[in-house]
Amino acid sequence: MRKKYKHIVSKVRQDSIAEELGLEPGDEILKINDEEIKDILDYMFLVQDEEIVLTVKTKQGEICDVEIEKDADEDLGIEFENDFMDNYRSCHNKCIFCFIDQMPPGMRETLYFKDDDDRLSFLQGNYVTLTNMDDDEVNRIIRYRLEPINISFQTMNPELRCKMLNNRFAGEALKKVDKLFEAGIIMNGQIVLCKGYNDKEELEFSLSELYKYVPVLESVSIVPVGLSKYRDGLTHLDPFNKEDAKEVIKTVKKWQDIAYKEHGIHFVHASDEWYLLAEEDMPDADSYDGYLQLANGVGMITSEREDFYLEYNDFLEYYEKDLDHKPVNITCATGRLAYSLIKELAMRMEEALPNLTVDVVAIRNDFFGELITVTGLITGSDLMNQLKDRDLGDSVCIHECMLRSGEKVFLDDYTLDDVMSTLQVKVDIVKSNGGFFGKILEIYERFSD
Repeated sequence: MRKKYKHIVSKVRQDSIAEELGLEPGDEILKINDEEIKDILDYMFLVQDEEIVLTVKTKQGEICDVEIEKDADEDLGIEFENDFMDNYRSCHNKCIFCFIDQMPPGMRETLYFKDDDDRLSFLQGNYVTLTNMDDDEVNRIIRYRLEPINISFQTMNPELRCKMLNNRFAGEALKKVDKLFEAGIIMNGQIVLCKGYNDKEELEFSLSELYKYVPVLESVSIVPVGLSKYRDGLTHLDPFNKEDAKEVIKTVKKWQDIAYKEHGIHFVHASDEWYLLAEEDMPDADSYDGYLQLANGVGMITSEREDFYLEYNDFLEYYEKDLDHKPVNITCATGRLAYSLIKELAMRMEEALPNLTVDVVAIRNDFFGELITVTGLITGSDLMNQLKDRDLGDSVCIHECMLRSGEKVFLDDYTLDDVMSTLQVKVDIVKSNGGFFGKILEIYERFSD
């Protein structure tokens, strides 16, 4: 039985309803409308009503009910000792493709935590395997309309799913999808493709089964397994080649055509790696159905290119070239996957801005292994080792995905200050969603006379 978590108030925001009621740090929230609170989801949805009754145990030990009238969805202004109001659910699977199992020893402890928590699927967009969900949790998702739910399907073959996840219940867990579908809970899916396991005929079978859930199942991404150099003792997996990638794209295109004709959506999407590996052009923006799978590397190159040219073309309409502008030299460090895109955008910036030189460097991933080509897994050590003997010019640009969210720390715990100190140059951070154009222009104007 899971330990019940106490929901202790850590902070009461100024001028909030909670402050007006006299709630204080140290008070414990027991119930809302006579319903016990399991976690942050219960709290979020139970406080939405205009009239609620809050059962509180004060820090002095007194239990009392507080009646509250407020606007719908108005927040109470309470923060808790544990933001999630519960422990995170760890993954009990031993998936043959798990990237966390392929990380080197000695990294910070949080990087080794495997979550498989449907609540994080709703709150943060994480993918879940459904193996951690019981019937009560499925019913709560339906009751609260916790959507979209992001599901790691991997395969719709129950026996193969048990094998790939190393969990004898993994096949049975797929039955939960039927209940979510019947309730109309919007879902997005993911298939991590492993050569010789869930590709080819198995992929065709999985897509035919998943298609039955369209349009409640809005999208499914097909991503190649990431293989680091730390796979000793793990299931042997081979990398995909150019012909494999072409076959995946062909299968995806077939199901996209079917789905678009019948439902007006493309349903299944291949991640950007497949097109680069196959040496084929990226799909146009309209084929991504609003970029539902952008965080999975699906349409990222098309989206970044589209955002860039929107700003770039507007800029060219009114910009007057300063032919006497002092020379500005910028180095852009990126992963090998995005290199061709960043090189293209850099050339456009050089054409628009006199005396600007942008040197784009594809960073080889020595830390995880050369098969890892995404920018988000570049470490501080690889940046320093591969840039330290180069003429870096006036600035080095890196994408924000290299850093831990909200912090200036790389995956290997080197900090942004460590990198700047070693390279002896300012490092500028490029934001997502078209940030490249604005950052290069900002650096260029920094050196205006």
